[in-house]
Order: sequence, then structure tokens, then C-alpha cells
Amino acid sequence: MLDRITGFFRLIGKTVSRWVRLFAAWAIWPFMAAHGWYARRTWMIRLPIIAFLALLVVLYGYFVWQTQVWSNFNTNFVDQYRLSDRKAPVGQEIRAADGTAAKTCQRSAIVDVAADLTDFNVNQNAWISSMVLYKMGFFGIDWDHTPFFDNKASFQRGINQALRRTSAELVDTLGRVRGTSGINNDLQSARGNLQFDESSWYFGLSPFGPKTPTPAYYRAAIDSLRKFNTDLAGCNAVFDGRADNLMQFIDRIANDLGSTSDMLAERSENHNRGWFDTRADDRFWFAYGQLYAYYAILSAAQADFSQVVSERNLGAIWAGTTRQFQAALRIQPAIISNGREDGWIMPSHLATMGFYILRVRSNLVEIRSVLDR
Repeated sequence: MLDRITGFFRLIGKTVSRWVRLFAAWAIWPFMAAHGWYARRTWMIRLPIIAFLALLVVLYGYFVWQTQVWSNFNTNFVDQYRLSDRKAPVGQEIRAADGTAAKTCQRSAIVDVAADLTDFNVNQNAWISSMVLYKMGFFGIDWDHTPFFDNKASFQRGINQALRRTSAELVDTLGRVRGTSGINNDLQSARGNLQFDESSWYFGLSPFGPKTPTPAYYRAAIDSLRKFNTDLAGCNAVFDGRADNLMQFIDRIANDLGSTSDMLAERSENHNRGWFDTRADDRFWFAYGQLYAYYAILSAAQADFSQVVSERNLGAIWAGTTRQFQAALRIQPAIISNGREDGWIMPSHLATMGFYILRVRSNLVEIRSVLDR
């Protein structure tokens, strides 16, 4: 009996060993064939091949480095603006203590944050979505459909989603006096540039030919945003800090987060394969990037609309919203798992992130209801 059991396991071992050898031969054969072909070539052919392979190694090294290293990532970067030290609402004239200084007005913290977040995406870090190796994918498979190298790209796109929403509100309501002034050209330019396609490289097939890459448009948006704030600081631009404008801005952000919550819920309910859901990570990091940006933008909005916040007694609700953002941003798992919500082995990070988004959204709806009274 023991011999039969031993023979059975020996047979399994031989079978596995045979399949491993076959797989190894299949995997190595193309390289052996290429080596044989290369050995028969002259140096006129070898040198360009060596140069191409060296370039490929450098490009992939740069690609891996940029996707894995998140330069200046800091969930507490809002603290650097010292928003609590501001003495006047946005656009209001700041009077010098001695009365001799030139006329200046309060800059917009929202615009400063939007410009800095865009700078973080394309200057302090490489914009991953338009890198040629990211567009090529993993042997033709979109990186978003793999568990590799797509977290930072999704995080950046989440930030950009919040910036697109914010730039639209700056153009339509915040950067003009409704009904009595035209659209600010700098804000309009920034909105147009931030709405540009996120994956454009130097060359494209549709349409065929050379293109301006995505980061160039986003860098132009940075310049436009900062020019607007310079004009605002010189009292040559308008920022309408009324309560109804804040209410509309809050409403738009709440709707945006509601869409993200629905995206997470759909993935969590219908694709809960634990650590084996290869799309869970890009959903998670997109939502994380959105919260990262909105945390800073809403902190800036509290400073810009400080007079409205004070008059409507919104300080406590706003502080609660800030705490919910901070709690969500503390969730930074090494591997994203999309398990069942009642599972005990594989956690459900998407459900957890969705929970915090709904908490934030609930607070924003409460702020809106207070502003609407």
C-alpha cells in the first residue's frame, strides 16, 4: 500500500517536472533563436540592436522608477499654506499696518492649491498616463488591467478629476460676478487645458501625426491659474465669495464624490475576488487621489469663504468633514484587496474607501443644507 502511494506521488512529481521543462523550453526558445541569429550578423547590424536594447533598458528603468516613487506625496501638505493665519476673505483688500503699502487684495487659496496640485502631478512627478511605455502596456495588455505599475497613474487621474471640476466652477461662478462680468480669460484657459486628453504623447495614430503631450497643457494651466491669482492679489481680478456660490461648489463636489462611490460599490459588489481582482487597485487609488485633492481644495475653500463659514456657523461641520478626509487618507494598504464585505481572509478595501467617501459626502450635503436656509 505504501509503495503505491509513493509511486503515485512520484508520478505527480515526474509529470510536474516534465511540464516545467516544456514551459522553460518554450519560454527560452525565442531567446536562443534570437541569439543564434544575432551571432551570425555583422557589427553593422549588431551595434544598432545593442543601442536599441540599451535605450529600452533605460526607458524601462525610468518608467519603473517614476511609477514606484511618489515624489513629495504628503497627506498633510495643506498645513504648509497656513490657512488659519489669513486675516481677510478672498478678494478683499488687505490694509497695511502703516497705510503706505500699495493696494493688495487676498489671493485665492483654492486657486493656489489647484495650481500646486497640478504642479505635483506633472512637474514634481512624471505624468504616467501619457508615458509611451504606459501606453504600450504589458505585452499589449493595458496596465490598468494588470496589478502592476498603474497605482500612481490612477492616483494622478483622481487628482485631475477634482481639478477639472474645480476649474469649471472657478470659470462659471467663483471667478466672476454673476450677470455683471465676463468670464476671466486666465481661468477659461486653465479649464480648457485641464480638460485635455490625459494620455496624449508626442505622436499619435488618431489623428495620425505629431502631438503636444498632455503635461504641456497642464503646465500651461498652472501658469494661467497663477496669473489669475497674481491679478487677484493686485485687485485686478474678481472672486465672488457669496454663500450661494459656495453652496453650488459644495454641491458639485458632493455629486462628483457620489459618482466615485457608485463606481467603488459596483466593483466591490460584482467583482469581489479578493487579491485577484486586478482592477481593484486602480479604482481604489483613483478615489484616493480624488480625496487627496478635495481635502486640500475644501480646506482652501474654508479660508476663501471664511466670512460665510463664520456667519453660517459652519466651523464645527467643516471640522468634522476635515477629520473624515484625514481618516480616509490614512488608509494606504500595500496590496489592494476587493474581498467580500463579510469575508474574514481577504479584506474589502474598496468598501472601506466607499464608506469614508459617503461619510465625507454626507457632511458636504449637511453643509449645503445649512447654506440653503
